[in-house]
Amino acid sequence: MVQRLLAPGEIEALDHNAIPRLLLPQPRSLFAARAARLRQLAKNEIKGIPVGETLRGYLLLMAALVDAQAAVAQALPAETFALPDAADIDVSLEHNMPPLPVSGARPPSWRAVFDALLDQLDTLAEGQPQIAAVLAELRGLESAELEGCADAVLAELTDGVHPLHAPFVAAALQVMWTMRAGQLDAQRVQPLVTNTLCPVCGAHPVASVIRIGGQSQGYRYLQCSCCASEWHMVRVKCSCCEHTSRIAYQSLEPVDADAAPESTSKANDPSKVARAETCEDCRTYRKIFNQEHDYNVEPLADDLASLALDLLVGEAGYARASGNPLLWFNAA
Repeated sequence: MVQRLLAPGEIEALDHNAIPRLLLPQPRSLFAARAARLRQLAKNEIKGIPVGETLRGYLLLMAALVDAQAAVAQALPAETFALPDAADIDVSLEHNMPPLPVSGARPPSWRAVFDALLDQLDTLAEGQPQIAAVLAELRGLESAELEGCADAVLAELTDGVHPLHAPFVAAALQVMWTMRAGQLDAQRVQPLVTNTLCPVCGAHPVASVIRIGGQSQGYRYLQCSCCASEWHMVRVKCSCCEHTSRIAYQSLEPVDADAAPESTSKANDPSKVARAETCEDCRTYRKIFNQEHDYNVEPLADDLASLALDLLVGEAGYARASGNPLLWFNAA
């Protein structure tokens, strides 16, 4: 049988069509998986992401917060998470703009999500005066203060936002945007002019992940810090400036010097579970987690737990490309 050779242009088109460009979140399973992963990390059970005792308590607190996110996503009525008018979505997509932008006016129903989230955390606060005090402060915020905190969280502005308030506000916003993102048609959402921002909401990625299984096998995706959508970006490309010439990787787990070179490419290599992808052109980094080496990687949870890696690359002179919505300065 004669097979026709594909021209380079045809190969590129074939690859583009075969790769799922956008993976929309499945909120009802996402939050449960994230909470379970945070607890695993807190117990220091994940090879490649060592967790010290000082971080353990914070990870467990965030696991409880993510549990609350899951409960709120299940409990609130569907209309809480209604999409914008179809005509508004159409206009956004026609102009290659995110259909659920984090900039601009927010749906008023996000406040119902925020209130329900605090209610879910009341049980956690029993016997923990510090948590109870933070929840009381959050409930006591004036409307303008709360909306200002939400503005700062979505814009990743650390000035003027209380570091202990921000993760709880961010958690409510995550539920709001993740639930709505899961209702979109992935085939209709177009890439933005810059591939470094989420095509669904325009937020920054929290980290990147190499996925396995199906058409996504071996491809790298950026996961949105707000709506948890994942969009494809080729490997060995800076997810901040999009340059490709001077990319390197840093890991907490050293590669076994005695192992044969080919053995380091096999699955279950702890040194490749969590790495920082550094760029010499813009001097930034973003973490990359590899499902080929740990099936249960969860970008936001793993990023939160791998603060030791942040310290390593920070000491080497690289700046973090974007933050983690569940951790703000002086919050831990």
